[in-house]
Amino acid sequence: MLLETTDLQPLDLHLQHLPPFVHLHMPWARLEALWQQKLTARVPVQYLTGTAHWRQFQLQISSAVLIPRPETEELIDWAMTAAAAQPPALQAVADWADLGTGSGVIALGLASLFPEGMIHAVDVSEAALAIAALNAQTQGLKARIQFYQGEWLQPLAHLRGSLRGIVSNPPYIPTALIPTLTPEVSQHEPHLALDGGVDGLGPIREIIATAPQYLCSGGVLLFEMMMGQDQAIYQLLQAQGDYRQIQIHRDLAGVARFAQAERK
Repeated sequence: MLLETTDLQPLDLHLQHLPPFVHLHMPWARLEALWQQKLTARVPVQYLTGTAHWRQFQLQISSAVLIPRPETEELIDWAMTAAAAQPPALQAVADWADLGTGSGVIALGLASLFPEGMIHAVDVSEAALAIAALNAQTQGLKARIQFYQGEWLQPLAHLRGSLRGIVSNPPYIPTALIPTLTPEVSQHEPHLALDGGVDGLGPIREIIATAPQYLCSGGVLLFEMMMGQDQAIYQLLQAQGDYRQIQIHRDLAGVARFAQAERK
């Protein structure tokens, strides 16, 4: 919060080398009131400051969107690796989709990674799409990302069979587990972006079932999941019948976090 509301730099705080006077970007009373919300109501700092940092981006966020997590940054790295492994003929296909874009972070990451083609970002929430569009404009990537309101792949019927890749960080937490999460999450982050249904796999089942209709041959499906869901998701991908090269990737903490598959 100090980094967002003052002119202090990370090194200042790390070394505890503070100047005798610190310029505040807001009145002291306002800063104190925000900090009390953090302490008493457990409001996440990112919502209090309206900003979040993700990869190279400084983003604007609100309680209408999920706070972007560091783990999700790795989805962009896996997308880059998957794209590099695709044959040259497929690399000429330029369009990617981001399902459940939220604040737009995955779409921004894909747009910065693949300078050609268009990124198609979908979300059911009008408020989330407004935040995502604002971030795309702020980051100078508005012309590279097209936004759609709707559920998963439904708004992209005109792109059937033409996508090089589909990337998503869908809701994957079982409904009954949400009240047990920390107050910062359960009481403040949008349940629409958290709740994956009874077993947490509802949206993932939908994506697995429909993605082959939209991917070109050899196109990649890549999405995030919850710890412990990897075996069930592997079986869903295998049983669907339209995928090959099914892989489960671990995050930097060693947790099975991402699923990847190619359309046959």
